[in-house]
Amino acid sequence: MRFLCIFSAAEGPPPGAEEMAAMGKLIGEMAAAGVLVATEGCLPSVRGARVRLAKGSLTVTDGPFTETKEVVGGFAIIETKSKEEAIQWTKRFITVAGDGVSEIRELYPTPAFVRS
Repeated sequence: MRFLCIFSAAEGPPPGAEEMAAMGKLIGEMAAAGVLVATEGCLPSVRGARVRLAKGSLTVTDGPFTETKEVVGGFAIIETKSKEEAIQWTKRFITVAGDGVSEIRELYPTPAFVRS
């Protein structure tokens, strides 16, 4: 089973060396366990944009996204035997990442497209 884990938190200063080292250690453990498929952190929302479609009208809003209390700080795609195992790995992650929320969403079992 594959899961998308989306971490959201209040924007703040970038992590320090100690936090990055702890995250690097956890990422190494997850990779060695064969659980980690992909992971990335997001730069501040000031460098991003939102594209919204409502009633046929497209709107683009440049960051920062001040209307929200939390923004996506990063994601991971993990592969585990169960949702419960995904939750356990996510608990370890959020303990290292700090205050915030990590939403866990199961992905379809087959890719949406195949590269040729």
